[in-house]
Amino acid sequence: MRIGITGAAGRMGRLLAEEIVAAGATLSGGTVRPGSDRAVSADITLMPDAAALFFASDVVIDFTHAEEAVPHATLAARTGTPLVLGSSGLSPAQERAVAEAATQVPVVHAANFAPGVNLVLALAERLAAALPGESYDAEIVEMHHRQKVDAPSGTAIAIGRAVAAGRGTTLEDAGRESGRDGHTGARGTGTIGFAALRGGQVVGDHTLLFASATEQISLTHRSFDRRSYAVGAVRAAMWLRDRPPALYSMMDVLGMR
Repeated sequence: MRIGITGAAGRMGRLLAEEIVAAGATLSGGTVRPGSDRAVSADITLMPDAAALFFASDVVIDFTHAEEAVPHATLAARTGTPLVLGSSGLSPAQERAVAEAATQVPVVHAANFAPGVNLVLALAERLAAALPGESYDAEIVEMHHRQKVDAPSGTAIAIGRAVAAGRGTTLEDAGRESGRDGHTGARGTGTIGFAALRGGQVVGDHTLLFASATEQISLTHRSFDRRSYAVGAVRAAMWLRDRPPALYSMMDVLGMR
């Protein structure tokens, strides 16, 4: 199986290259951002552009910027090349475009490819179903390295969506509360709160809190190494072989739904 990597010179790109080889697949090549001065491993064949990479691959893994998600999903649909998409911070319009591409080619899109995080998402939905918003406030606290450009993180938003789903609604309808500063008024009942912290080189910490007048429940996941994301993404790429066109999640890859 030939697996290609967009953004092969980045931290995730390097880890993905190692895990592709470790999984027994063939590393078909990679691309780098135009003008990038980052070196690419000698083991990676550098492609002239994304189109060449997609044509040369059975699956492409994309962990680049959110702005590249739609062009790459569109290219996947045009070339018939399955896509594993790990970009976070997609807008609703970008998510719709990715879903449209997935009607023509199989796509796995996940906010986080670590198996443990996806178990947290499943637990978050079950907890929310048992702890109603009228009595239990849901707050999500996340911390990442100082270079991360989007907030809240894609994983935090995924947790919020899981909470909303457990309560039979959507995150948009439940209401998001974030960036509190000054006299904001009382917290809205049933809303889902977010707090984003940035500093140092934290790989990724996420805590979901349910707080009532009488008790508090917390669910925490901490990532110590980005390799867990790479392992999960390569697992998703291998899983995509011969899948019909659809928009899949890591939950599907793990057999959790």
